[in-house]
Amino acid sequence: MEMQLQTSDNNFGNSANFEHAQRVAKMLASSSLIPKDFQGNVQNTMIALEMANRIGASPLMVMQNLYVIHGKPSWSSTFIIAAINACKRFSPLRFEMGGEGEEYGCYAWAYDTSNKDKLDGPKITLKMANAEGWVSKAGSKWKTMPELMLRYRAAAFFGRLYAPDIMMGMQTQEEVVDIQPIPTEAKKVDKEAERMRLLIQDASTIEELRELEPHVMAHQQELFNQKLEEVAL
Repeated sequence: MEMQLQTSDNNFGNSANFEHAQRVAKMLASSSLIPKDFQGNVQNTMIALEMANRIGASPLMVMQNLYVIHGKPSWSSTFIIAAINACKRFSPLRFEMGGEGEEYGCYAWAYDTSNKDKLDGPKITLKMANAEGWVSKAGSKWKTMPELMLRYRAAAFFGRLYAPDIMMGMQTQEEVVDIQPIPTEAKKVDKEAERMRLLIQDASTIEELRELEPHVMAHQQELFNQKLEEVAL
């Protein structure tokens, strides 16, 4: 069974295309090998089929690289790089690193295969990453693997500039994570965790610590035990 629909057809353009896409979507949605967002969800799978159809990619590839973060769909950066390389409009994407200190950064480039012009994407620097707040986000990969993140962001900017049909107006998974505001509830939990940490540190008697014990969070248990040992001595 051929899973990839013809890119010249619109899945929602007529009843025949729609019914065919629906049958394919039902078959795919019943599989346990596709990502959780699509398992048993014909609607999501139909949308993935249409996106695959529009960019001429395998539906399975689209589903494996399409992430829904806080309700927003986004591509994985590796998919963006692969899609740009596979579209044949450009030579394989390359990355140029350079600069010192905060100006250290990267831009993606490739040759236009139709006229051999060199196409340079916008340069992404560490200064930009800090200014945009990407580095300071909780759990940010910019702190541990900046070289990789520079390349990923450079590829996304290149795609947005020279291949918007592949990006389809969406951001990469890393971009959505970097710009997504911390939910209010998460802020409350962080504030309470910090308050409890300070109470543990300030406690000076076993009785005070025992009063705090029922409210100690799992990741504070080691700190609590250490403080208990200090007070007991």
